[in-house]
Amino acid sequence: AMDTLNVGKGDNDVNDTGSHEVGENNFVVGDNSTFRGKLYNFLNRQDTLAANVFEKFIHFLILGTALLFMVDTLGDYYINSHFQSIMNIIEFIIMVIFTVEYIMRLYSASEDPKHIGFTGKMSYVVGLFPLIDLLAVMPYWMEVPFIASGNPSGQVVKFLRLLRMIRFEKYMNILSFFDDAVNESMDILTVTGFSALLLWIFFSSVLYMTERDSADEDMANYYKTVPHAMWITLLNLSGECPLANYSAAGKVTLGFIGLFATAVFGVPIGILGAGFEESVASHAEDSPDQEETTATSDNPDESKTSSIQWRCFQFVNGIGSKAAILFEMLIYLLIGITVIVGIIQTVPGHENTLSWVEWIAVIVFTIEYIIRFVGASVDPEFSDGTDYNSVLGGITKRMKFLVSFYSIIDLMAILPFYLAYMMPGSWVDNNDEYLRMIRLCRLLKLDKYVPSISLVDDVIRLKRRSLTISCIASIVLWVLFSGWMYLSEHEDHSMEIDNLPLYGCIENCTMSVRYNNFFTSFPLVGIHLTGDFPMVEYDGFGRIVCFFMVIAAIGVVSIPSGIIASGFADIVQSKSKSSNNLPKGGTAGDDWFDIRYRELEGQPPPVSVFGPQMDQLQMSIKIYLDGEPDGTTGTVKRTTFSKIGRVFFFALIIANIIAVVLESIPEVDEYIGNQDGNFFDVFEAWSVFFFTVDYILRLLSARKSREALYSPLVYATTFFGIVDLASIAPWYIQVVLSKTGNLSGDEAKVFRIFRIFRVLQLEDFITAFSKLDNVFRASKDVLKATGLMAIIIWVGTSALFFIFEENNPNFRQCDDSIPLVEVDGEPGCYDFDSTAACNEYYPGMCSQSAFTNMPNTMFYVAVFLGGDWGFVDFTWPGKIVCMFLCVAGIALYSVPVGSLFDSFGAVLGLSDDGDDEEEEGESA
Repeated sequence: AMDTLNVGKGDNDVNDTGSHEVGENNFVVGDNSTFRGKLYNFLNRQDTLAANVFEKFIHFLILGTALLFMVDTLGDYYINSHFQSIMNIIEFIIMVIFTVEYIMRLYSASEDPKHIGFTGKMSYVVGLFPLIDLLAVMPYWMEVPFIASGNPSGQVVKFLRLLRMIRFEKYMNILSFFDDAVNESMDILTVTGFSALLLWIFFSSVLYMTERDSADEDMANYYKTVPHAMWITLLNLSGECPLANYSAAGKVTLGFIGLFATAVFGVPIGILGAGFEESVASHAEDSPDQEETTATSDNPDESKTSSIQWRCFQFVNGIGSKAAILFEMLIYLLIGITVIVGIIQTVPGHENTLSWVEWIAVIVFTIEYIIRFVGASVDPEFSDGTDYNSVLGGITKRMKFLVSFYSIIDLMAILPFYLAYMMPGSWVDNNDEYLRMIRLCRLLKLDKYVPSISLVDDVIRLKRRSLTISCIASIVLWVLFSGWMYLSEHEDHSMEIDNLPLYGCIENCTMSVRYNNFFTSFPLVGIHLTGDFPMVEYDGFGRIVCFFMVIAAIGVVSIPSGIIASGFADIVQSKSKSSNNLPKGGTAGDDWFDIRYRELEGQPPPVSVFGPQMDQLQMSIKIYLDGEPDGTTGTVKRTTFSKIGRVFFFALIIANIIAVVLESIPEVDEYIGNQDGNFFDVFEAWSVFFFTVDYILRLLSARKSREALYSPLVYATTFFGIVDLASIAPWYIQVVLSKTGNLSGDEAKVFRIFRIFRVLQLEDFITAFSKLDNVFRASKDVLKATGLMAIIIWVGTSALFFIFEENNPNFRQCDDSIPLVEVDGEPGCYDFDSTAACNEYYPGMCSQSAFTNMPNTMFYVAVFLGGDWGFVDFTWPGKIVCMFLCVAGIALYSVPVGSLFDSFGAVLGLSDDGDDEEEEGESA
């Protein structure tokens, strides 16, 4: 009830009679001597038990109405007449309660001086939340005459009923945060929003001109008018490109959109999302929960423990001996190998490949489990203060170990193997293909050594407040847009899509099949809210809903993912901060090279053994290549000859890049002539000559270059040295192989492509890639934990998708001679429970387009985790995995990349963290 809480702030809102007071937080307090005043306080202040109970009751009813709407979309197939009658009665009771509540709020609103009299009442009615309250009850009473008359406008009424969900928002103040974000950035939003609108209209018009007469029927249909073109252009400007068959002019236009327009178009969306996140953060200051501590020591007293127990505990934890460390490394290695073997064994024909590796691994894991069980009695993790040597204490600790997370993971990794071996022909043996997936859980064992998944709980506790608010905002938007997309598409029969036999559609399927009810709409809208639009076959109203998803919802819904990602990075960095103390004058990512470089500051270069003439030659080459620093201005001075050489090599690099691109075009290659000694060959030879001279000169002058630590060997192993060598070595290798007759024309093309790496030589002019080694070192702690988590999410969700989607008929394809469904007693393509069963009946005539084995599945899931969904028509278990990826999986998977970008900014000095730390150190 924030509408009545926030109006009437300040002393000016108290009337002359003093019957209205201003209470805590400047909220208006009703006159408790009147019924209206008591009713106002009851509805708006919630300062009594009865008022709080009533508030929670309204919350419950709001959720109930949303659930009723969702269930109502299932239709007669799922809901019988008796259940529908019960739903109608519940709906009637809820609407009566909502109506009475609205009347009470309208009656008591006059307690606020701003809403006294007719004008005041009207100002209350048209307020945001009172208007939502009115729209929450009015549609129900309007629906009765619409339905009774059979008017199809009843669907519009159902659409309005979903606005009840917005009523729940006012109790979390989410729209106020969004309003704050808009108001604080109104000026820049106006400018960037208008620019984005102009870009949208401009590129829509251009693509309409280039694609309206396309030979591709689908392309021509999407661009037949400017309004039609605006739909796909909107997706292009948001970073999506669902169509590909563009004309040459259309491809050039899309290139400009991708390079420039997308960034400008995304500014207002990014501002809205960032503003909302800042507003949430300012109202919900997160603080980590206090972790419970116990008096138990992490290191048990060896004098109170059995020597066997203690040695077992040390051995499996890599403590006390080289053998223990080697055994721990062996466990790491076996986990990685068995996961890879498990993936390979899902490929048809390789079910028993490297099975002996599995035998060895299971035996080793079994031995490890037994040793851990023996040593559990001295493990501090299971300590409860009892004597280690007592019988009861040992039993208690081992029982705790048996039911611990890692013990269960260990058992899941080995038990299916033993059960399948001891019970051939049993259910376990027959379903060994799926039980192999359980072995992938061994990846979770690595969390014991490199905490990653176990840190998620810390992240949630650290960011719980902002996560709560942003998640509620995301859920509200997700539910609303799912309902709107259902209403717009459940009767859309305008455009055909692929057959969806799992959903009951064999032929001539349309979007109405995908959006058959609210629950089928929910995961599809979740995919759209991640910013991806693999489906574009929408009608007019569906496109309008998608427009609002692109403009407003995507930025808001992505906030929880961003909070999770930043929280995870904060936790990992805080845990590793003590080991990242930088030396004086150091920066993020410093290592031996940076330390040695600072040590050489002010020191003269070494003298050449070949005498002063060589020293002078090396110094002259150094000045020619790198210029000479000006001590007064801090800039680099170059001679005229040095400037000419620099421009020449810059042009030569660009020309080489263009030559590689042009040579790959068959028409250009044929026009130039692809015989030996053609223009490209001559140009390449001269280019290699100049690059070779440059490389030799740099090696020669390295003795006078502090950037090479005054060492030719150091230069040769730096980023610049490796790139310079890589720009010429392939040509020499190609020449040698061709002269010896060991190189064919096709193989020579590989060496020609290597020339494209000369683009990295632009590093001499613009610093970028040479900082990557510093970036990697600066983020190695975060990468270690988040990289493992990303692998676990990738492999784990891939295993689930493989299990759930391996036989999904939506992805099954059969020979044209096979009927789709049973005809005259002959089973059809979609009648079989699995693709394997289909191939048994029709040998070699049935295939699955995706999720056929783990490597195939991991490819698609990697694409999903990158934010692109090539498939959407999953089974229900697959849809649940899909929603997990939309909500959290993509964010967690992207943490390693995000940490790299953060470290890149720190290394380049774009972050203030270093300055802040220096200031803290000085103040201390």
